[in-house]
Amino acid sequence: MAALEGCVRLWRSLCLHGSSRRHLAVLLAGIALGGSLIKELWPLPDSYLNNKRNVLNVYFVKFSWAWTFWLLLPFIALTNYALTQSVRSVLQRLSSLVVGTVIWYLCTSFFMYVEHITGNCYESEVLAELRSHHKDRHECKMNGGYWHGFDISGHSFLLPFCILTILEETSVLLDKRLEKHQLGTAINALFVALGVLSIIWVWMFCCTAIYFHDVWQKMIGTSFGILGWHVTYQWWYLQPFSPGLPPGRTSKDLKPHSCNN
Repeated sequence: MAALEGCVRLWRSLCLHGSSRRHLAVLLAGIALGGSLIKELWPLPDSYLNNKRNVLNVYFVKFSWAWTFWLLLPFIALTNYALTQSVRSVLQRLSSLVVGTVIWYLCTSFFMYVEHITGNCYESEVLAELRSHHKDRHECKMNGGYWHGFDISGHSFLLPFCILTILEETSVLLDKRLEKHQLGTAINALFVALGVLSIIWVWMFCCTAIYFHDVWQKMIGTSFGILGWHVTYQWWYLQPFSPGLPPGRTSKDLKPHSCNN
């Protein structure tokens, strides 16, 4: 129990204040650019990390929004009910996960559309021979071809979006009322699980930046992820008809300031 509370205090002091979230958005953009430069100018040798079949990629990154969604769902429900005692407030805040799901769906669909309209079907990954008679990616793949188009990095979009969403939602733990609440143990356990998940997302985002895609594909993807966070938590959720910010958060939290731990 003491170890769990210690982890919560450390993570809360390091990551949950408004300035930390803003700085992290800039840091993530810097990682995307820096990793891209490493890939282009000083490429690293192949390793387990750039194997698309590695465990973290197959079982975590490919389902990153699902992992984020299903851990945030009970966390948001418990923390919001503990602070507001209102089922309506809980449901309103849970709708932020619906918004996140819509953003995920629309952005990934747009990326696939861009890849479709800019792509062609080739015999192999070396783009040796054009198979122009295959008109879309599905048909190309079904016939053993390789579809090559402008592939905006979905990982570069989704991982920053998940990371920033987790930090926004877990910032509710800055409210001192949750420290001694009867639901505190369950909330802290979910919080630590979300912290571990965030570390995995940051690590895999770094791997994506260093090993995969080209610089524009990653920078555009990352920009979409940061923009999705900015439009929701920094603007729309401040408006009356929205899921709203976590309890205790106001527009003042969006300005640089210092908070007591």
